Amino acid sequence: MKYLGIDLGGINVAAAVVEEDGTILGRGRVATPRSGAEAVAAAMSEAVRQAVENTGCTMADIASVGIGAPGVIDPREGVVEYWSNLDFHHVPLVSMLEQRLGKSVCIENDANAAALGEYAAGAGKGSTSMIAITLGTGVGGGAVLDGKLYTGFNYAGLEVGHFVVEYNGRLCTCGRRGCFETYASATALIKRTKELMLINRESLIWQVVDGEIDRVEGRTPFEAAARGDLLAKELVEEYQSYLACGITSLINIFQPEVFCVGGGVAGAGETLLGPVRAIVDREDYARDSARRTILTLAQLGNDAGIIGAALLPLFR
Repeated sequence: MKYLGIDLGGINVAAAVVEEDGTILGRGRVATPRSGAEAVAAAMSEAVRQAVENTGCTMADIASVGIGAPGVIDPREGVVEYWSNLDFHHVPLVSMLEQRLGKSVCIENDANAAALGEYAAGAGKGSTSMIAITLGTGVGGGAVLDGKLYTGFNYAGLEVGHFVVEYNGRLCTCGRRGCFETYASATALIKRTKELMLINRESLIWQVVDGEIDRVEGRTPFEAAARGDLLAKELVEEYQSYLACGITSLINIFQPEVFCVGGGVAGAGETLLGPVRAIVDREDYARDSARRTILTLAQLGNDAGIIGAALLPLFR
């Protein structure tokens, strides 16, 4: 059986034909139009056509189509309630695509779709439950519990970036203070790096970015710390402590079999995750249990969302 996944992004629309085990057979990609919902639906249809053609099959071979989309999604109604990038308000994207493709279509938030992809074909494959977080512009995430994607009764569950790790702490874009993503996102790490660079002009971090502070990325402090810079080392340790705090809290609530970490900052690999794991091992409430949550890196990279979108009907 073949399934088709669509990853709707602010820059590109990507589509892929996917087997039930998560193997990608063929792809399509077009630029995301800026001219309204009808144009976006047409672009999605074109990406689908390319993916099917590049796979060497026809739409008759496709069991169903799934969309991973940013913004506030109502999967039951098949509607994008709100997406700021394209000013979408209550857009019935599922019905628009079903009319074009003649196939059953389902939709899910892109972070949930990515988590499902990792569960089905990546770090969580074969497990009974998994939580995934992505360290990017914010902190996104999703959960598969007892083999089913968990989204809450109103589809807004697992907003993992917006529980508090520092009471009355840094102001978050959501309006609260001290949210997890204000300490653990790539954005937060970059901002904190720049703040400390301005205090310490002698830090090797300046050399890493060739003296240009606007070139700071999530990996920058890790590179400077690897060169022995004390400021960068303290910065990385501070970041890891907040990341471990949030991860431990999520593990204590859900005790998933697997917890995976992806996104740009996770490119530091075990340099990032090793010290985090040591803190979690020490603070996890179930630390004396014979069965412990496996904390690991995500495996699928940018393919997680498109695989998860394709396999949505199998995990609802």
